[in-house]
Amino acid sequence: MKCLIKYVLVFIPIIVSAQKKSDVYKVAYSNYNNGEKSKHETEIFFHEQLVYLSKNEDKIQQYINLDSKENISLIEYNGQTYGLITPFDELPVPTLKDDLEEILGYKCKHVSYSYFSNKIDVWYTEETKAKGTPYNKYLPNSNALVLKIVTNNNREIRATAITKAKGQKLSNKFDNATLKVSDDKFEEIKINSRYHRLEIFKDEIVNFDNKIIPPQEATLNVNQTYHFSKGSVVMKKIKLTPELKNSGYVFAKLHCKSNGDAYDRTGSVFIIPTKKDSVITMLHALQYGLDQLPVYTDNEGNNYQGIVRDNQYIPPIEIMRFFTSFGADHFNEKRKINNYDWANDVLYKQDVSSLIPSYEDEFWVGVFVGNYDSGGHIVSLELDFYPAYNSEEENEDKKYIQPLFSNLNIMEMEGQNYGRLFGNDTLRGNFEIPADIQKLQLLYTSTGHGGWGGGDEFNPKLNQIFIDGEEVFKIIPWRTDCATYRLSNPASGNFRNGLSSSDLSRSNWCPATVTPPYIVSLDSLKEGKHMIEVVIDQGENDGSSFSHWSISGVLVGEIPSNDDSMKEEK
Repeated sequence: MKCLIKYVLVFIPIIVSAQKKSDVYKVAYSNYNNGEKSKHETEIFFHEQLVYLSKNEDKIQQYINLDSKENISLIEYNGQTYGLITPFDELPVPTLKDDLEEILGYKCKHVSYSYFSNKIDVWYTEETKAKGTPYNKYLPNSNALVLKIVTNNNREIRATAITKAKGQKLSNKFDNATLKVSDDKFEEIKINSRYHRLEIFKDEIVNFDNKIIPPQEATLNVNQTYHFSKGSVVMKKIKLTPELKNSGYVFAKLHCKSNGDAYDRTGSVFIIPTKKDSVITMLHALQYGLDQLPVYTDNEGNNYQGIVRDNQYIPPIEIMRFFTSFGADHFNEKRKINNYDWANDVLYKQDVSSLIPSYEDEFWVGVFVGNYDSGGHIVSLELDFYPAYNSEEENEDKKYIQPLFSNLNIMEMEGQNYGRLFGNDTLRGNFEIPADIQKLQLLYTSTGHGGWGGGDEFNPKLNQIFIDGEEVFKIIPWRTDCATYRLSNPASGNFRNGLSSSDLSRSNWCPATVTPPYIVSLDSLKEGKHMIEVVIDQGENDGSSFSHWSISGVLVGEIPSNDDSMKEEK
Protein backbone atom coordinates (compact mmCIF):
# COMPACT_ATOMS: atom_id res chain seq x y z
CA MET A 1 0.00 0.00 0.00
CA LYS A 2 2.86 2.37 0.81
CA CYS A 3 4.34 1.79 -2.63
CA LEU A 4 1.02 2.48 -4.34
CA ILE A 5 0.61 5.75 -2.51
CA LYS A 6 4.11 6.75 -3.51
CA TYR A 7 3.36 5.86 -7.10
CA VAL A 8 0.24 8.00 -7.13
CA LEU A 9 2.00 10.96 -5.56
CA VAL A 10 4.78 10.84 -8.10
CA PHE A 11 2.47 10.91 -11.10
CA ILE A 12 -0.04 13.50 -9.97
CA PRO A 13 0.30 16.25 -12.58
CA ILE A 14 1.30 19.70 -11.33
CA ILE A 15 -0.93 22.30 -12.92
CA VAL A 16 0.22 25.93 -12.76
CA SER A 17 -2.40 28.43 -13.81
CA ALA A 18 -1.03 31.67 -15.24
CA GLN A 19 -2.74 34.53 -13.44
CA LYS A 20 -3.75 37.40 -15.63
CA LYS A 21 -2.15 40.68 -14.62
CA SER A 22 -4.86 43.05 -13.42
CA ASP A 23 -5.28 46.45 -15.00
CA VAL A 24 -4.16 49.72 -13.48
CA TYR A 25 -6.72 52.52 -13.76
CA LYS A 26 -6.04 56.23 -13.64
CA VAL A 27 -8.71 58.77 -12.71
CA ALA A 28 -7.90 62.37 -13.65
CA TYR A 29 -9.56 65.37 -11.96
CA SER A 30 -9.67 69.10 -12.61
CA ASN A 31 -9.85 71.66 -9.80
CA TYR A 32 -12.02 74.80 -9.68
CA ASN A 33 -12.16 77.79 -7.33
CA ASN A 34 -15.39 79.78 -7.51
CA GLY A 35 -16.05 78.29 -10.93
CA GLU A 36 -12.62 79.17 -12.33
CA LYS A 37 -10.40 76.28 -13.35
CA SER A 38 -7.00 76.22 -11.66
CA LYS A 39 -3.71 75.02 -13.12
CA HIS A 40 -3.51 72.28 -10.51
CA GLU A 41 -4.56 68.82 -11.71
CA THR A 42 -5.20 65.77 -9.52
CA GLU A 43 -4.97 62.08 -10.36
CA ILE A 44 -5.38 58.81 -8.50
CA PHE A 45 -4.55 55.22 -9.46
CA PHE A 46 -6.43 52.01 -8.68
CA HIS A 47 -4.80 48.58 -8.76
CA GLU A 48 -5.72 45.33 -6.97
CA GLN A 49 -7.91 46.96 -4.33
CA LEU A 50 -5.33 49.63 -3.52
CA VAL A 51 -5.98 53.30 -4.29
CA TYR A 52 -2.82 55.40 -4.73
CA LEU A 53 -3.43 59.04 -3.86
CA SER A 54 0.13 60.39 -4.04
CA LYS A 55 3.00 60.55 -6.49
CA ASN A 56 6.12 58.49 -5.81
CA GLU A 57 8.12 61.65 -5.08
CA ASP A 58 5.57 63.15 -2.64
CA LYS A 59 6.74 63.61 0.94
CA ILE A 60 3.56 62.02 2.30
CA GLN A 61 2.47 58.77 0.67
CA GLN A 62 -1.26 58.05 0.89
CA TYR A 63 -3.12 54.84 0.07
CA ILE A 64 -6.57 53.38 0.53
CA ASN A 65 -6.73 49.63 1.12
CA LEU A 66 -10.23 48.59 0.08
CA ASP A 67 -9.76 44.96 1.24
CA SER A 68 -8.80 45.85 4.81
CA LYS A 69 -10.96 49.02 4.72
CA GLU A 70 -8.16 51.27 5.93
CA ASN A 71 -6.53 54.53 4.97
CA ILE A 72 -2.72 54.41 5.09
CA SER A 73 -0.46 57.46 5.31
CA LEU A 74 3.35 57.28 5.37
CA ILE A 75 5.99 59.92 5.95
CA GLU A 76 9.77 59.75 6.22
CA TYR A 77 11.26 62.14 8.78
CA ASN A 78 14.79 62.19 10.18
CA GLY A 79 15.59 58.80 8.67
CA GLN A 80 12.52 56.98 10.00
CA THR A 81 9.31 56.05 8.13
CA TYR A 82 6.15 56.64 10.15
CA GLY A 83 2.75 55.17 9.33
CA LEU A 84 -0.81 56.13 10.24
CA ILE A 85 -3.54 53.51 9.82
CA THR A 86 -7.13 54.81 9.92
CA PRO A 87 -10.02 52.30 9.69
CA PHE A 88 -13.01 53.34 7.58
CA ASP A 89 -15.28 53.28 10.64
CA GLU A 90 -13.29 56.23 12.08
CA LEU A 91 -13.95 58.42 9.04
CA PRO A 92 -16.70 61.05 8.79
CA VAL A 93 -20.15 59.59 8.19
CA PRO A 94 -22.07 60.96 5.18
CA THR A 95 -25.75 61.79 4.77
CA LEU A 96 -27.43 60.43 1.61
CA LYS A 97 -29.23 63.00 -0.56
CA ASP A 98 -32.15 62.41 -2.94
CA ASP A 99 -30.70 63.84 -6.15
CA LEU A 100 -28.61 62.15 -8.85
CA GLU A 101 -26.11 63.64 -11.30
CA GLU A 102 -24.59 62.22 -14.47
CA ILE A 103 -20.78 62.53 -14.63
CA LEU A 104 -18.68 60.94 -17.40
CA GLY A 105 -21.77 58.97 -18.43
CA TYR A 106 -22.37 57.47 -14.98
CA LYS A 107 -25.38 58.10 -12.77
CA CYS A 108 -23.89 59.33 -9.51
CA LYS A 109 -25.39 59.30 -6.04
CA HIS A 110 -24.99 62.35 -3.82
CA VAL A 111 -23.91 62.34 -0.18
CA SER A 112 -22.96 65.23 2.11
CA TYR A 113 -20.43 65.46 4.93
CA SER A 114 -19.97 68.01 7.70
CA TYR A 115 -16.34 68.22 8.80
CA PHE A 116 -14.72 70.97 10.91
CA SER A 117 -17.63 73.30 10.10
CA ASN A 118 -17.16 72.66 6.36
CA LYS A 119 -19.88 71.31 4.07
CA ILE A 120 -18.51 68.72 1.65
CA ASP A 121 -20.79 67.36 -1.10
CA VAL A 122 -19.68 64.15 -2.83
CA TRP A 123 -21.01 62.46 -5.99
CA TYR A 124 -19.98 58.85 -6.64
CA THR A 125 -20.69 55.81 -8.79
CA GLU A 126 -20.45 52.08 -8.09
CA GLU A 127 -20.51 51.08 -11.78
CA THR A 128 -16.82 51.42 -12.64
CA LYS A 129 -13.98 48.93 -12.27
CA ALA A 130 -11.86 51.68 -10.79
CA LYS A 131 -12.58 52.60 -7.16
CA GLY A 132 -11.43 55.33 -4.82
CA THR A 133 -11.53 59.04 -4.07
CA PRO A 134 -9.07 61.94 -4.36
CA TYR A 135 -9.66 62.80 -0.67
CA ASN A 136 -9.22 59.79 1.56
CA LYS A 137 -11.65 61.03 4.21
CA TYR A 138 -14.55 61.11 1.75
CA LEU A 139 -15.23 57.62 0.39
CA PRO A 140 -18.90 56.61 0.85
CA ASN A 141 -18.10 52.86 0.66
CA SER A 142 -15.40 50.46 -0.55
CA ASN A 143 -17.21 49.91 -3.88
CA ALA A 144 -17.42 53.60 -4.79
CA LEU A 145 -15.51 55.84 -7.16
CA VAL A 146 -15.90 59.50 -6.29
CA LEU A 147 -16.28 61.66 -9.40
CA LYS A 148 -16.98 65.08 -7.88
CA ILE A 149 -16.41 66.87 -4.57
CA VAL A 150 -17.65 70.38 -3.76
CA THR A 151 -16.45 72.10 -0.58
CA ASN A 152 -18.51 74.98 0.87
CA ASN A 153 -20.11 75.55 -2.55
CA ASN A 154 -16.99 77.28 -3.90
CA ARG A 155 -14.18 74.71 -4.32
CA GLU A 156 -14.69 71.80 -6.65
CA ILE A 157 -12.73 68.79 -7.87
CA ARG A 158 -14.32 66.95 -10.82
CA ALA A 159 -13.27 63.80 -12.70
CA THR A 160 -12.40 64.35 -16.35
CA ALA A 161 -11.30 60.88 -17.48
CA ILE A 162 -11.01 57.23 -16.39
CA THR A 163 -8.34 55.35 -18.35
CA LYS A 164 -6.14 52.28 -18.19
CA ALA A 165 -2.63 53.30 -17.19
CA LYS A 166 -0.26 51.08 -19.12
CA GLY A 167 3.29 50.88 -17.80
CA GLN A 168 2.46 52.85 -14.67
CA LYS A 169 4.83 51.93 -11.83
CA LEU A 170 3.14 51.93 -8.45
CA SER A 171 4.88 51.25 -5.16
CA ASN A 172 3.51 50.64 -1.70
CA LYS A 173 6.24 51.77 0.69
CA PHE A 174 4.62 50.32 3.82
CA ASP A 175 6.92 47.62 5.21
CA ASN A 176 8.10 46.05 8.47
CA ALA A 177 10.42 49.01 9.17
CA THR A 178 7.48 51.41 9.26
CA LEU A 179 6.77 52.71 12.75
CA LYS A 180 3.03 52.94 13.36
CA VAL A 181 1.97 56.07 15.25
CA SER A 182 -1.23 57.68 16.48
CA ASP A 183 -3.15 60.29 14.55
CA ASP A 184 -1.96 63.18 16.73
CA LYS A 185 1.67 62.03 16.57
CA PHE A 186 1.51 61.70 12.80
CA GLU A 187 0.07 65.19 12.54
CA GLU A 188 2.96 66.55 14.62
CA ILE A 189 5.54 64.80 12.45
CA LYS A 190 3.79 65.99 9.29
CA ILE A 191 3.83 69.63 10.41
CA ASN A 192 7.43 69.49 11.66
CA SER A 193 8.58 68.03 8.34
CA ARG A 194 7.22 71.00 6.39
CA TYR A 195 9.63 73.62 7.69
CA HIS A 196 13.09 74.04 9.17
CA ARG A 197 13.77 75.09 12.75
CA LEU A 198 17.05 76.78 13.57
CA GLU A 199 17.66 76.74 17.32
CA ILE A 200 19.48 79.86 18.46
CA PHE A 201 19.27 79.68 22.28
CA LYS A 202 18.08 76.93 24.58
CA ASP A 203 17.34 77.78 28.23
CA GLU A 204 19.83 80.64 28.37
CA ILE A 205 19.85 82.81 31.51
CA VAL A 206 19.54 86.55 30.85
CA ASN A 207 20.32 88.28 34.13
CA PHE A 208 22.52 90.82 35.85
CA ASP A 209 25.99 89.59 36.74
CA ASN A 210 28.87 92.02 37.32
CA LYS A 211 31.38 89.19 36.94
CA ILE A 212 30.65 88.63 33.25
CA ILE A 213 33.50 89.86 31.06
CA PRO A 214 32.74 90.20 27.34
CA PRO A 215 35.02 88.30 24.93
CA GLN A 216 37.77 90.45 23.45
CA GLU A 217 38.78 88.27 20.50
CA ALA A 218 38.65 89.96 17.11
CA THR A 219 36.99 86.87 15.61
CA LEU A 220 34.19 85.14 17.50
CA ASN A 221 32.99 81.63 16.76
CA VAL A 222 29.89 80.64 14.81
CA ASN A 223 27.18 78.86 16.83
CA GLN A 224 28.70 79.74 20.20
CA THR A 225 26.65 81.64 22.78
CA TYR A 226 28.19 84.77 24.29
CA HIS A 227 26.93 86.88 27.20
CA PHE A 228 27.36 90.67 27.15
CA SER A 229 26.35 93.79 29.07
CA LYS A 230 26.65 92.15 32.50
CA GLY A 231 24.53 89.19 31.40
CA SER A 232 21.51 91.11 30.09
CA VAL A 233 22.35 90.31 26.44
CA VAL A 234 22.96 86.88 24.90
CA MET A 235 24.23 86.60 21.35
CA LYS A 236 25.19 84.00 18.79
CA LYS A 237 26.58 84.23 15.28
CA ILE A 238 24.59 81.94 12.98
CA LYS A 239 25.17 80.67 9.47
CA LEU A 240 22.33 80.24 6.98
CA THR A 241 22.29 77.51 4.35
CA PRO A 242 20.98 78.38 0.86
CA GLU A 243 17.81 76.43 1.67
CA LEU A 244 17.12 78.65 4.69
CA LYS A 245 17.98 81.86 2.85
CA ASN A 246 15.47 81.06 0.12
CA SER A 247 12.55 80.43 2.49
CA GLY A 248 9.22 82.08 1.82
CA TYR A 249 8.52 82.96 5.47
CA VAL A 250 10.54 83.29 8.65
CA PHE A 251 9.10 83.42 12.18
CA ALA A 252 10.92 84.22 15.42
CA LYS A 253 9.73 81.99 18.26
CA LEU A 254 10.77 82.89 21.81
CA HIS A 255 9.98 81.24 25.15
CA CYS A 256 10.63 83.28 28.28
CA LYS A 257 10.05 82.62 31.98
CA SER A 258 11.19 84.11 35.24
CA ASN A 259 14.28 82.77 36.94
CA GLY A 260 13.89 85.09 39.92
CA ASP A 261 12.91 88.49 38.48
CA ALA A 262 9.36 89.44 39.44
CA TYR A 263 8.88 92.44 37.14
CA ASP A 264 7.74 93.11 33.58
CA ARG A 265 10.85 94.03 31.61
CA THR A 266 11.53 95.37 28.14
CA GLY A 267 12.96 92.74 25.82
CA SER A 268 14.20 92.72 22.26
CA VAL A 269 15.30 90.17 19.67
CA PHE A 270 17.68 91.82 17.26
CA ILE A 271 20.15 91.18 14.45
CA ILE A 272 23.60 92.65 13.94
CA PRO A 273 25.46 92.16 10.64
CA THR A 274 28.84 90.48 10.86
CA LYS A 275 31.55 93.04 11.57
CA LYS A 276 33.18 94.77 8.62
CA ASP A 277 36.27 96.92 8.92
CA SER A 278 34.55 100.01 7.54
CA VAL A 279 31.37 99.78 9.61
CA ILE A 280 30.72 100.09 13.34
CA THR A 281 27.95 98.00 14.87
CA MET A 282 26.57 97.49 18.35
CA LEU A 283 28.80 94.43 18.61
CA HIS A 284 31.84 96.71 18.85
CA ALA A 285 30.30 98.39 21.89
CA LEU A 286 29.22 95.09 23.46
CA GLN A 287 32.81 93.88 23.25
CA TYR A 288 34.82 97.02 23.88
CA GLY A 289 32.51 99.58 25.50
CA LEU A 290 29.97 102.32 24.76
CA ASP A 291 32.65 104.77 23.62
CA GLN A 292 32.82 102.79 20.38
CA LEU A 293 29.46 104.23 19.32
CA PRO A 294 28.62 107.59 17.73
CA VAL A 295 26.79 110.00 20.02
CA TYR A 296 23.53 111.85 19.38
CA THR A 297 23.20 115.01 21.52
CA ASP A 298 19.80 116.55 22.27
CA ASN A 299 18.96 120.24 22.81
CA GLU A 300 19.82 120.02 26.51
CA GLY A 301 23.23 118.43 25.92
CA ASN A 302 22.26 114.87 26.87
CA ASN A 303 24.13 112.17 24.98
CA TYR A 304 22.57 109.04 23.45
CA GLN A 305 24.92 106.34 22.22
CA GLY A 306 24.39 104.58 18.90
CA ILE A 307 20.77 105.44 18.15
CA VAL A 308 20.91 106.80 14.58
CA ARG A 309 22.45 105.39 11.43
CA ASP A 310 25.28 107.28 9.74
CA ASN A 311 27.99 106.57 7.18
CA GLN A 312 30.11 104.61 9.69
CA TYR A 313 27.48 103.09 12.00
CA ILE A 314 24.58 100.64 11.52
CA PRO A 315 22.06 100.28 14.40
CA PRO A 316 20.76 96.84 15.37
CA ILE A 317 17.88 95.47 13.32
CA GLU A 318 15.11 94.85 15.83
CA ILE A 319 13.04 91.87 14.70
CA MET A 320 10.82 91.47 17.78
CA ARG A 321 9.96 93.73 20.72
CA PHE A 322 8.58 91.79 23.68
CA PHE A 323 7.83 92.32 27.34
CA THR A 324 8.42 89.78 30.04
CA SER A 325 5.69 88.73 32.41
CA PHE A 326 5.38 89.49 36.07
CA GLY A 327 7.23 86.36 37.21
CA ALA A 328 5.72 83.47 35.21
CA ASP A 329 6.96 80.10 36.50
CA HIS A 330 9.28 81.24 39.31
CA PHE A 331 6.46 82.92 41.26
CA ASN A 332 3.62 80.52 40.43
CA GLU A 333 3.82 78.72 43.77
CA LYS A 334 4.63 81.90 45.69
CA ARG A 335 1.45 83.68 44.58
CA LYS A 336 -1.26 81.03 44.56
CA ILE A 337 -4.85 82.17 43.95
CA ASN A 338 -7.76 79.76 43.71
CA ASN A 339 -8.93 79.25 40.10
CA TYR A 340 -5.88 81.11 38.73
CA ASP A 341 -3.95 78.61 36.61
CA TRP A 342 -0.66 80.45 36.11
CA ALA A 343 1.29 79.95 32.87
CA ASN A 344 4.64 78.16 33.21
CA ASP A 345 6.24 80.36 30.59
CA VAL A 346 5.33 82.87 27.89
CA LEU A 347 5.51 82.16 24.17
CA TYR A 348 6.10 84.97 21.69
CA LYS A 349 5.97 84.22 17.95
CA GLN A 350 6.09 86.78 15.17
CA ASP A 351 6.50 86.92 11.40
CA VAL A 352 9.93 88.46 10.74
CA SER A 353 10.26 87.44 7.08
CA SER A 354 11.09 90.91 5.78
CA LEU A 355 13.84 91.43 8.38
CA ILE A 356 15.99 88.31 7.91
CA PRO A 357 18.79 89.17 5.44
CA SER A 358 18.86 87.12 2.25
CA TYR A 359 22.20 88.69 1.28
CA GLU A 360 24.12 87.54 4.39
CA ASP A 361 25.50 84.05 4.98
CA GLU A 362 26.29 84.92 8.60
CA PHE A 363 24.91 87.42 11.10
CA TRP A 364 24.50 87.85 14.84
CA VAL A 365 21.22 87.19 16.66
CA GLY A 366 20.77 88.61 20.14
CA VAL A 367 18.21 88.72 22.95
CA PHE A 368 18.12 91.57 25.46
CA VAL A 369 16.08 91.66 28.67
CA GLY A 370 16.57 94.76 30.81
CA ASN A 371 16.84 93.62 34.43
CA TYR A 372 19.02 93.94 37.52
CA ASP A 373 18.15 90.56 39.02
CA SER A 374 20.81 87.89 39.58
CA GLY A 375 18.35 85.16 38.56
CA GLY A 376 16.81 87.14 35.75
CA HIS A 377 14.93 85.26 33.05
CA ILE A 378 15.34 82.06 31.04
CA VAL A 379 14.93 82.35 27.27
CA SER A 380 14.83 79.92 24.35
CA LEU A 381 14.82 81.25 20.80
CA GLU A 382 14.45 79.63 17.41
CA LEU A 383 13.96 80.90 13.88
CA ASP A 384 11.41 78.90 11.87
CA PHE A 385 11.91 78.90 8.10
CA TYR A 386 8.85 78.02 5.98
CA PRO A 387 8.76 77.50 2.20
CA ALA A 388 6.42 79.52 -0.01
CA TYR A 389 2.93 78.07 -0.47
CA ASN A 390 3.64 77.14 -4.07
CA SER A 391 5.97 77.93 -6.95
CA GLU A 392 3.70 80.73 -8.16
CA GLU A 393 4.40 82.64 -4.94
CA GLU A 394 8.17 82.21 -5.01
CA ASN A 395 9.92 85.54 -5.39
CA GLU A 396 13.46 85.74 -6.72
CA ASP A 397 13.78 89.38 -5.66
CA LYS A 398 16.28 90.07 -2.88
CA LYS A 399 15.38 91.71 0.40
CA TYR A 400 16.30 95.32 1.03
CA ILE A 401 16.88 96.02 4.74
CA GLN A 402 18.19 99.31 6.06
CA PRO A 403 17.95 100.07 9.82
CA LEU A 404 17.58 103.82 10.38
CA PHE A 405 17.35 104.24 14.14
CA SER A 406 16.98 102.33 17.40
CA ASN A 407 17.12 104.00 20.79
CA LEU A 408 16.19 100.89 22.78
CA ASN A 409 19.11 100.81 25.20
CA ILE A 410 20.16 97.17 24.93
CA MET A 411 23.34 98.15 26.78
CA GLU A 412 21.36 99.65 29.67
CA MET A 413 23.46 97.71 32.19
CA GLU A 414 26.60 99.35 30.78
CA GLY A 415 25.13 102.84 31.06
CA GLN A 416 23.50 103.38 27.67
CA ASN A 417 21.00 106.22 28.03
CA TYR A 418 17.21 105.84 27.96
CA GLY A 419 15.29 107.43 25.08
CA ARG A 420 14.41 110.68 26.89
CA LEU A 421 15.28 113.13 24.10
CA PHE A 422 11.69 113.66 22.92
CA GLY A 423 10.97 115.91 25.89
CA ASN A 424 13.20 118.62 24.39
CA ASP A 425 14.15 117.50 20.89
CA THR A 426 13.29 115.55 17.74
CA LEU A 427 15.11 112.44 16.61
CA ARG A 428 16.60 113.15 13.16
CA GLY A 429 18.52 111.00 10.74
CA ASN A 430 19.68 111.02 7.15
CA PHE A 431 19.43 108.11 4.75
CA GLU A 432 19.66 107.34 1.06
CA ILE A 433 17.34 105.21 -1.09
CA PRO A 434 19.01 103.40 -4.01
CA ALA A 435 17.29 103.16 -7.38
CA ASP A 436 14.64 100.56 -8.21
CA ILE A 437 13.67 99.56 -4.65
CA GLN A 438 10.18 98.08 -4.74
CA LYS A 439 7.48 97.81 -2.05
CA LEU A 440 9.39 100.18 0.24
CA GLN A 441 8.09 100.29 3.84
CA LEU A 442 9.19 101.63 7.19
CA LEU A 443 8.69 99.22 10.09
CA TYR A 444 8.22 101.47 13.11
CA THR A 445 8.11 100.05 16.64
CA SER A 446 7.25 102.37 19.53
CA THR A 447 6.53 101.75 23.22
CA GLY A 448 6.12 104.39 25.94
CA HIS A 449 7.51 104.07 29.45
CA GLY A 450 7.28 105.92 32.74
CA GLY A 451 5.83 103.75 35.43
CA TRP A 452 3.89 106.13 37.65
CA GLY A 453 0.40 107.55 37.26
CA GLY A 454 1.51 110.54 35.21
CA GLY A 455 4.16 108.64 33.25
CA ASP A 456 3.93 107.92 29.54
CA GLU A 457 3.50 104.19 30.16
CA PHE A 458 -0.06 104.88 31.30
CA ASN A 459 -0.94 107.96 29.22
CA PRO A 460 -1.63 108.02 25.46
CA LYS A 461 0.86 110.18 23.55
CA LEU A 462 1.04 111.18 19.89
CA ASN A 463 3.86 109.83 17.67
CA GLN A 464 4.59 111.51 14.33
CA ILE A 465 7.04 110.66 11.54
CA PHE A 466 8.18 113.19 8.95
CA ILE A 467 10.29 112.59 5.86
CA ASP A 468 11.80 115.66 4.23
CA GLY A 469 9.50 117.80 6.35
CA GLU A 470 6.29 116.05 5.26
CA GLU A 471 4.25 114.00 7.71
CA VAL A 472 4.03 110.39 6.52
CA PHE A 473 2.61 108.73 9.64
CA LYS A 474 1.04 109.51 12.98
CA ILE A 475 -0.36 107.28 15.69
CA ILE A 476 -1.20 107.23 19.36
CA PRO A 477 0.34 103.87 20.36
CA TRP A 478 -1.95 102.22 22.90
CA ARG A 479 -3.00 98.76 24.12
CA THR A 480 -6.29 98.11 25.89
CA ASP A 481 -6.14 94.30 25.95
CA CYS A 482 -3.58 93.76 28.73
CA ALA A 483 -6.09 92.04 31.03
CA THR A 484 -6.20 89.18 28.49
CA TYR A 485 -2.78 88.04 29.74
CA ARG A 486 -3.48 88.05 33.48
CA LEU A 487 -2.69 84.34 33.88
CA SER A 488 0.86 84.92 32.64
CA ASN A 489 1.54 87.42 35.43
CA PRO A 490 1.48 85.75 38.86
CA ALA A 491 3.66 88.40 40.56
CA SER A 492 1.57 91.34 39.35
CA GLY A 493 0.20 93.48 42.16
CA ASN A 494 -3.54 93.44 42.91
CA PHE A 495 -5.38 96.70 43.63
CA ARG A 496 -8.28 97.50 45.97
CA ASN A 497 -10.72 97.84 43.09
CA GLY A 498 -10.07 94.28 41.84
CA LEU A 499 -7.76 95.16 38.98
CA SER A 500 -4.19 93.93 38.70
CA SER A 501 -1.24 95.99 37.52
CA SER A 502 -0.90 93.71 34.50
CA ASP A 503 -4.51 94.53 33.50
CA LEU A 504 -3.88 98.22 32.96
CA SER A 505 -3.78 99.71 29.45
CA ARG A 506 -0.38 100.91 28.31
CA SER A 507 1.48 102.78 25.59
CA ASN A 508 1.55 99.98 23.01
CA TRP A 509 2.64 97.11 25.23
CA CYS A 510 1.38 94.70 27.87
CA PRO A 511 3.24 92.45 30.30
CA ALA A 512 3.81 89.04 28.64
CA THR A 513 3.14 90.20 25.07
CA VAL A 514 4.92 91.03 21.84
CA THR A 515 4.62 94.51 20.29
CA PRO A 516 4.52 94.30 16.48
CA PRO A 517 5.77 97.19 14.34
CA TYR A 518 3.57 99.65 12.50
CA ILE A 519 3.91 99.41 8.72
CA VAL A 520 4.38 102.75 6.97
CA SER A 521 4.12 102.54 3.17
CA LEU A 522 6.77 104.63 1.39
CA ASP A 523 6.12 103.56 -2.21
CA SER A 524 6.13 107.16 -3.38
CA LEU A 525 9.56 107.92 -1.89
CA LYS A 526 12.05 108.67 -4.65
CA GLU A 527 15.61 107.41 -4.86
CA GLY A 528 18.26 109.63 -3.36
CA LYS A 529 18.96 111.33 -0.03
CA HIS A 530 16.28 112.00 2.58
CA MET A 531 15.87 113.08 6.19
CA ILE A 532 13.59 111.37 8.70
CA GLU A 533 12.27 112.95 11.90
CA VAL A 534 10.40 111.33 14.78
CA VAL A 535 8.35 113.58 17.06
CA ILE A 536 6.76 112.26 20.27
CA ASP A 537 4.70 114.17 22.82
CA GLN A 538 6.81 112.98 25.74
CA GLY A 539 5.57 113.86 29.23
CA GLU A 540 7.31 115.97 31.86
CA ASN A 541 9.56 114.53 34.57
CA ASP A 542 8.23 114.17 38.09
CA GLY A 543 11.19 114.51 40.45
CA SER A 544 13.48 111.57 39.78
CA SER A 545 10.76 109.84 37.75
CA PHE A 546 10.99 110.31 33.99
CA SER A 547 9.22 109.14 30.87
CA HIS A 548 11.01 107.70 27.86
CA TRP A 549 10.20 106.07 24.55
CA SER A 550 11.83 103.02 22.98
CA ILE A 551 11.57 103.24 19.22
CA SER A 552 13.14 101.52 16.24
CA GLY A 553 12.76 102.06 12.52
CA VAL A 554 13.85 99.78 9.69
CA LEU A 555 13.35 100.32 5.96
CA VAL A 556 12.43 97.14 4.09
CA GLY A 557 11.65 96.41 0.47
CA GLU A 558 12.66 94.30 -2.49
CA ILE A 559 15.60 94.52 -4.87
CA PRO A 560 14.73 93.22 -8.35
CA SER A 561 16.54 89.96 -9.06
CA ASN A 562 18.33 91.48 -12.06
CA ASP A 563 19.90 94.21 -9.89
CA ASP A 564 23.19 93.03 -8.38
CA SER A 565 24.27 96.40 -7.04
CA MET A 566 22.65 96.12 -3.60
CA LYS A 567 22.66 92.46 -2.66
CA GLU A 568 24.77 93.34 0.34
CA GLU A 569 23.72 96.35 2.38
CA LYS A 570 26.74 98.33 3.52
